[in-house]
Amino acid sequence: MSARGAWLRVCYAAPGAVLAFVGIPVYVLLPKFYTDVVGANVTLVGLLLVLLRLVDGLTDPAIGTLSDRTRSRWGRRRVWIVAGAFPLAIAIYLALVPPALGPTAAALWFGGSLALLYLSWTAVAVPYEALGLELSEDYDERTSILGWRDAAVILGTLAAAAAPVVIQRAAGWEAEGPDERLTYWVLAWIYAPLVPLSCLLCARVVPERAPRPVRGRFRWRDLRRNGPFVVLLLSYTVAAIGSNLPAVLLPFYVKYVLGSEQAAGFLLLYFCVGAGLLPMWVWISQRTDKRPAWIAAMLVNTGAFAGVFLLGRGDTVAYGVLVALSGIGFGGTLVIPSALQADVADYDELRRGHRQEGQLLGAWSVARKFAAAAGVGVALPLLDAAGYVPNAEVQEPAVLLTLRSCYCLAPVALNLIAIAIAWRYPLTRERHARIKRLLDRRRERWEASRA
Repeated sequence: MSARGAWLRVCYAAPGAVLAFVGIPVYVLLPKFYTDVVGANVTLVGLLLVLLRLVDGLTDPAIGTLSDRTRSRWGRRRVWIVAGAFPLAIAIYLALVPPALGPTAAALWFGGSLALLYLSWTAVAVPYEALGLELSEDYDERTSILGWRDAAVILGTLAAAAAPVVIQRAAGWEAEGPDERLTYWVLAWIYAPLVPLSCLLCARVVPERAPRPVRGRFRWRDLRRNGPFVVLLLSYTVAAIGSNLPAVLLPFYVKYVLGSEQAAGFLLLYFCVGAGLLPMWVWISQRTDKRPAWIAAMLVNTGAFAGVFLLGRGDTVAYGVLVALSGIGFGGTLVIPSALQADVADYDELRRGHRQEGQLLGAWSVARKFAAAAGVGVALPLLDAAGYVPNAEVQEPAVLLTLRSCYCLAPVALNLIAIAIAWRYPLTRERHARIKRLLDRRRERWEASRA
């Protein structure tokens, strides 16, 4: 790889590292921060998250389709990436620095700030991810390019998860107990400026291809006719619901089931292993094919996690081992579906006559947000119904059983269903090569007709 190629990959990956803060860390850290520190109503927080994700899902296809049709001197993707970065920075600050409010008002502040955060995040993330699908048409090179982005996402998630602990230790607060409000204030001043800076860097360096004109409007039935995309999306959505349940419940599980305060440490372990072994999954998919590599990654991720249900108070070492083993497959479950998105975009172009990565990524983002909302919206109300008491030293047996079931059994079952669906994914390396040959001939005829 040339120095210029490596620099382009770094600049494209940079926003991914920063945008990762709005992903898993928001779901892992913010709900507990608002319920246990800010004092927001637990059930209302969970219900608002579900409602916001459902409403937010309506904007994803719209913004994806608009970015497909946008024409500007900056291109069709980069103008969205830059324009959405500034309101996203404001929304991050509002979500992390709430005023002192009562339980209902605090939950409503949480919902209002997240509504702005989700909308502006969509305006940046959907065009940003669509841009990545356009950077290469090579079956294996696109896996490498998107691997850089997804590695940045993992590292960004890792940094976001570690940041509260690092801030507290650097300030010397742990002696008297961490000041979580001040910690989140510092986080806001770190991430709010990084969002526009990283997006401007990406827009300045990363080029865009000149697309064929896009015709028609967004219609769900057009996506349903793309069989490979439907299989990919369905499998991903089921698996994502399974992965979001433990993401939300990890702090609760570690504290009340294991009796430990090291939730952040276990999260760091998982992402460190995942980031370190992500290149291995890129290599495996390039030496074999994407579908078997993806299924293998899901099997490793799921099989190792199954043993977590049997753990109890004090089993922190065993839990750490299982978390590390599960993390081996995490990188593959992240990067390979990203590369498969580009392949189904090629099939979509062959079928419809023009490229609409934004529309595909809009639908993908809806599924991702629905999966995240399902994780929070199901888990937190179930805990509340089981009798969860915030900040209690010990929870009731019904709460612990609910925690174990939602944290382990449900995700394992969902991942097995996702694997069964992924088995039907039809685009192999050979089939994609045929698609690319047909696309090349069509583009040659189109270019000749314009000459």
